Amino acid sequence: MKCLKSIKTKEIIRVSDEKAYNVSSEWKFIPKSEWKAQFRKATPQVEEVAVEEPTIAEKQLKKKKSK
Repeated sequence: MKCLKSIKTKEIIRVSDEKAYNVSSEWKFIPKSEWKAQFRKATPQVEEVAVEEPTIAEKQLKKKKSK
């Protein structure tokens, strides 16, 4: 089996070796990983939330004030 990509339409197909060698010049060979990528789900984007923490110096001042 070979993976082919259309130069004009960007369509990706997987065909037998015999059919792959008989296709027109519109198609080019691509790696199987590119063919598989079209079926994978997109990875979820993780948002980072900035949490403000007091610095060590601020923590020490807070302890001194509470005593």
